[in-house]
Amino acid sequence: MTIRRFSTAVFAAALLTPGLAACNNSGSGEAGASASPTVSGSAASGSASPGTSEAKQALLNSTNEIRNGNFRFTMTGVGSTAEGQVHQPSQSAQMKVSIGDASSDLMMNLDLIHAKPDSWVKLDLGGKSASSIPGAQKLSLGKYQHLDQTRIKGNKSLGFDFEKVDPAGSAVLTQGITEVRQTGEGSYAGTLDVSKAAEAGSVDPTVITALGAQAQSVPFTAKLDPQGRLSELVVQIPAAGQSAAQDLKITYSDYGNAAAAQKPSADQVVEAPQELYNLFN
Repeated sequence: MTIRRFSTAVFAAALLTPGLAACNNSGSGEAGASASPTVSGSAASGSASPGTSEAKQALLNSTNEIRNGNFRFTMTGVGSTAEGQVHQPSQSAQMKVSIGDASSDLMMNLDLIHAKPDSWVKLDLGGKSASSIPGAQKLSLGKYQHLDQTRIKGNKSLGFDFEKVDPAGSAVLTQGITEVRQTGEGSYAGTLDVSKAAEAGSVDPTVITALGAQAQSVPFTAKLDPQGRLSELVVQIPAAGQSAAQDLKITYSDYGNAAAAQKPSADQVVEAPQELYNLFN
């Protein structure tokens, strides 16, 4: 089982969490929390069509509204889901992540709330490996743990940068497009160079390295809403090294209509212990 870090810069399970990697008992590289449901209709290979430049520009433009920071989003993978909202007008954001299920070695649910200048995280653990997590007994599970901003600034797991509100780095991903064609009204398919998109955060750097030359031509599909805004992006990452083939599916909705994140009630809040920071650093 592979457990990935959920980065709030990405708002997704994207990077390996060192504290949880110790609970990887199989070492098999099976698709666990690292992959998303397979999406049919993968991009076909071939030379770029005459409309490639126009199609690419449409996709580049489709991410502009994300920068305004008022939307809902989801990210999905095999054994993992993330959903939430960003609400720049109130300087707030929320992300809920679920990894694994009752049958997994490790199950984890995370609810992370930012309401500037404060942040809280609620963590729940399950599965037979849960007790193996360092400091698990001191993690105040089920409570919203108030985070020290001086300790999470720049932390891609617990912090959130309201200057960079795109949870999946879709703008960076679309800039890596190498070939694209329109396949229908608001629908596109092509390839992108994920080796140039490591800063997006939604693709694990270790996977990018394992892909080698394949990283320069990874299939994707995308959908735009009637206003030309990105509504869905599916990056179809091939098998590489010990990682099984995986799809990363990202969706955006409710542009301009997301709700502000709600602060937890005082009776549900405790201060985060050192063990929590250790787990996400």
